[in-house]
Amino acid sequence: MTTTASPTHALRRVITTPLLLLFILGDVLGAGVYALAGTIAARVGGAIWAPLLIALFFALLTAASYAELVTKYPRAGGAAVFAERAFGKPLVSFLVGFSMLAAGVTSAAGLAKAFAGDYLGAFVQWPAGWVAAAFLVVVGLLNARGIRESLSVNLVMTLVELSGLVLVVIAAAWYTASGQAEPARLFEVDTNAPAAAILGASLLAFYSFVGFETSANLAEEVQDVRRVYPRALFSALLIAGAMYLLVGAGAALVLPVDELKGSTAPLMEVIAASGLGIPARWFAVIALIAVANGALLTMIMASRLTYGMAREGLLPSILGRVLTNRRTPGWAILATTLIAIALTFTSTLETLAETVVLLLLFVFLSTNVAVLVLKRDKVTTDHFRVHWAFPVLAALSCLLLLAQQGAGTWLRAGLMLLLGLALYGINRWGRARTAR
Repeated sequence: MTTTASPTHALRRVITTPLLLLFILGDVLGAGVYALAGTIAARVGGAIWAPLLIALFFALLTAASYAELVTKYPRAGGAAVFAERAFGKPLVSFLVGFSMLAAGVTSAAGLAKAFAGDYLGAFVQWPAGWVAAAFLVVVGLLNARGIRESLSVNLVMTLVELSGLVLVVIAAAWYTASGQAEPARLFEVDTNAPAAAILGASLLAFYSFVGFETSANLAEEVQDVRRVYPRALFSALLIAGAMYLLVGAGAALVLPVDELKGSTAPLMEVIAASGLGIPARWFAVIALIAVANGALLTMIMASRLTYGMAREGLLPSILGRVLTNRRTPGWAILATTLIAIALTFTSTLETLAETVVLLLLFVFLSTNVAVLVLKRDKVTTDHFRVHWAFPVLAALSCLLLLAQQGAGTWLRAGLMLLLGLALYGINRWGRARTAR
């Protein structure tokens, strides 16, 4: 079911190329590397760069499918819209969209926990649960104020978080130049099965690259989306990938692997150990901004996806309404914020991150299959095209990463999808009663 947006439901096209590039870059450069570098080291040892490189390659494969579909069908709703067009099954479309939505709010919950963790602990010792909840309320209020205001804040925050990663690279270079670094650590894998360890660590490293898919839900707010979107998407991923590889290598050069493994604020410890003289609290501020920016952009995506699914008849219609003065999806923002707050009280950042990756792998698998199915659907407007081999490889990479997930993560994601199915049934029942 598709609808044409009325003037009271239309979104405003205000996103330019720089704003979109910084949106994607800011979302990708979130808490992944700031909070999880130590966890990746715990799985693979000093060769942190290896799973990051594999994850970047997998992300680029799926990004190519998004580039074709977004420029071919530039509508809010992203993967759910693609599934509807490709498979023509409302339930499949709903499950894809709900997986994306569940991943978004779960990721925001994880980022809120990261914000309330050790980086904030460098300044104050407040109850982490309530700090995370208050943090998400502030993010929701900024999201409701307007997309231009949100992306203006993102512009500043992305530059700050990028500068933090540059500082880590400089600190590692300084430490290496002083002759204290141990390059041999870059090739240390703490296991007798290095290939399996690197692949397993790639699952968590993949979390550091997710975020690029959120930009598909801004398609109706991008100026000249068919030209702008592919350029911004691939540029942002390559910039993020280069920074991650340098930061991962730098962390291993400066800190012993055992210290990296036990750290929940690994990059702050790299800065402190480098001898560069940068106060740890300064870097903690940068890390907090990075986490906050990732949460803001993730919640922008979740609310736009909820709005798009409601317009497609997959969620209650009230979630497709926009605020009269601000032209933002106010009810969708309220709903996603409340769910994210609830999730902050359920688990750790690592567990939430693995759940996000599993849910998104289903979404990516659907999108990669959809781009193959929809190649036979010819449109009159020009758009980005990807060779069929790339989505095939991307789908295989999704299956490979799904095979690395643990039983607990499958259970958590399964329960969330069962909740989605219940919501779908209730919505269908309500619509049927209204139609009588």
